[in-house]
Amino acid sequence: KQVVQSLKRFYETIEKHDLDISQLHYPKGVFHLPNVLSKQEIKELLGCLTNLKHQAMLSLTYSCGLRVGELLSLVHSDIDSRRMVVLVRNGKGNRDRIVPLSPKILELLREYFSRYKPVKYLFEGVKPGEQYSNRSIQLVIKLAAEKAKITRPVTMHWLRHSFATHLHESGVDIRYIQE
Repeated sequence: KQVVQSLKRFYETIEKHDLDISQLHYPKGVFHLPNVLSKQEIKELLGCLTNLKHQAMLSLTYSCGLRVGELLSLVHSDIDSRRMVVLVRNGKGNRDRIVPLSPKILELLREYFSRYKPVKYLFEGVKPGEQYSNRSIQLVIKLAAEKAKITRPVTMHWLRHSFATHLHESGVDIRYIQE
């Protein structure tokens, strides 16, 4: 698409005439199935974590289908325990959305919060008030996968794919999951 649009722009600006792009054919996009962990692998992955902060981060990511950037930018007020939802601000495309919060995850977050007492972000790095690093959480999941004896190269985004796939397998409508 980029090449076709570049050619069109070239002919409009340099050659000073319109290019009939209907004569150009866009290449077919390549579709890959997402990488997904089984429910048992998710249990093993989360079960092998001994650090409460890491357990809370990965559990929240999986249970809410969050992207890494969304997880790391959460603040205290984004967790609404009365409505049992998480407000995700400025997600992909600068869109806000609301995702359901599980009672088990809420209890885990309360335990985490009382122990770590974060200042600004829900999950902070070494220095109080600073965001936890993207690289650190990627290392956490890599080490957790090794501990859980998962041989595939697991990433944080696999938790998001697994969340959506497990919901769909449980009978939730695909359009609802997408929204």
